[in-house]
Amino acid sequence: MTSAAVPSARGGPVPRAHSADSLTHVELTHIEKRIENWIRFGREVSEQVLDRRRRIFSYRPGSIFAFVRWAANDFGTIISRIDIVRAVEPGEPYQTLPFVRPGGDILLKIEGWPKVEQVLRHIDAVEAAGIDACEVAPDHWRHVANRMSAGHEPRAYTADRHQAWLKRREIEQ
Repeated sequence: MTSAAVPSARGGPVPRAHSADSLTHVELTHIEKRIENWIRFGREVSEQVLDRRRRIFSYRPGSIFAFVRWAANDFGTIISRIDIVRAVEPGEPYQTLPFVRPGGDILLKIEGWPKVEQVLRHIDAVEAAGIDACEVAPDHWRHVANRMSAGHEPRAYTADRHQAWLKRREIEQ
């Protein structure tokens, strides 16, 4: 164990990678039919183009975004995954995630293309109801992840549920 890990192991402040800013950075790569990482929803505050295949999106603390990863080799798909993540405040604990610096609060983690498609359809249904997926209650994304991992259909996110979340969020602030 290094001395840098000791403060977090004892409950002290969590070290933050790239602490020059409080943003969460997501590296997206697109190499046709090989690696395709994209954002399904989210409100980025900045975009940095690294080259024609790579870019970095940055999110403010508290922002929620959906990060989809797909990769293949000569024999077919090797990974398909969707993560719905909440960008964390500086000093707040977080979970690490490939291509996400420093990491975030993972609200949903689904692997396998059939399940990823199911989540994408769920996001489409939320948006079809006139609700911005970025504004959905974080607990709903956890609900979707838990129901799907148990092999059940998640409940729909309705306008009534959304209004209840907005009122709860207003009280918490």
